[in-house]
Amino acid sequence: MPNTKIPNNEIRMEPLQKRNWNMFEDLMGEKGGCGGCWCMLFRLSYKEFQSNKPHGNKLLMQKIVFASKPTGLMAIYNDKAIGWIAFAPREDYIKIEKARTLKRIDDKPVWSITCFFIRKEFRRMGISKIMIKSLLDYAKKKNIKTLEAYPAIPYDDKVPPPFLWVGVLSAFLQNGFKIVQQNGKSKAIVRISEW
Repeated sequence: MPNTKIPNNEIRMEPLQKRNWNMFEDLMGEKGGCGGCWCMLFRLSYKEFQSNKPHGNKLLMQKIVFASKPTGLMAIYNDKAIGWIAFAPREDYIKIEKARTLKRIDDKPVWSITCFFIRKEFRRMGISKIMIKSLLDYAKKKNIKTLEAYPAIPYDDKVPPPFLWVGVLSAFLQNGFKIVQQNGKSKAIVRISEW
């Protein structure tokens, strides 16, 4: 188990694809990341999501991945996936598109960063900041112009990880994102364009 920060150059990022699906399965574990989610929460209506837990959500995510649709990047360390950052075109996320608090602020094509999952033993080591930076590099190569995220604003230094799965505001701000809308004290919409 690591007890110090991992040098950035020892972590590589890979898009989730059919060829590395088994690494994603291993990372998500028996619980499917968190409560049988398999990173499908924002892609389905609440009713569909609940009725598919846990195995149906896994199969739906696998179908998306095997169809070569964008889902996110995995952080790999010592040939093992230690982290996950989900992102795809905003319209792929039904729940975001329908949420009153997350209404589109303009008509630009936007890709949304929706969640993070980091192995327990690698948390609080700055991995999410590394993943955001790597995702920016990846998005630039893919000619993606605008990225948006919906991070939490922690109310305490010891906020439980389940409350931070959408990412932490400071990690985005440190990577050049700007707040475009604040939703109360605990949530924000952040964005970066053509960085």
